[in-house]
Amino acid sequence: MTIPEIVRQGALLGIATLLTAVLAYAAVNDVRERKIPNWTVLTCLGLFVAWAVFHPLNWDLWALGAGVVAFLITFGLYMGGVIGAGDSKLFAAVALFTGMGQLAILALATAVIGGVVAIAGFLIRPTRGLVMLKMRGRGDFGRGVPYGVAIALASGALVWAAALGAHLPGYPG
Repeated sequence: MTIPEIVRQGALLGIATLLTAVLAYAAVNDVRERKIPNWTVLTCLGLFVAWAVFHPLNWDLWALGAGVVAFLITFGLYMGGVIGAGDSKLFAAVALFTGMGQLAILALATAVIGGVVAIAGFLIRPTRGLVMLKMRGRGDFGRGVPYGVAIALASGALVWAAALGAHLPGYPG
């Protein structure tokens, strides 16, 4: 491994570590307060710029396109009351890291993990779960499933796989 490759790999691991910390904060805050702070989304965007500089793939309009598509779809879900505004913004920001090739994988992983989080919440507090079912997910005064947790876990796994050099479906090369 050459010096530039070592620097590049170290930078990607550093960016993945920082992103993980930011996503963890967003997830914990979403569980506690059902809000994802805007600074976490902005930090993800800044980390993507650094990621794009060091990642070996050609990040171009496909990465930006993934962010736009993710935002448009999640904004529609937000307008329909399915997810929160913070979830929409965070998902769009992390979609930049995966690009268009893995956007579907990110969405599927987020949905599956979100379902597991919902089931776990139901099992931990069954009375609350029954109220949420009856109120169509809006029990506890409008506090639904904290999808920030699912977004953080799904995107974190994909970013770490890419940082470690895993060959994932949808990634060129």
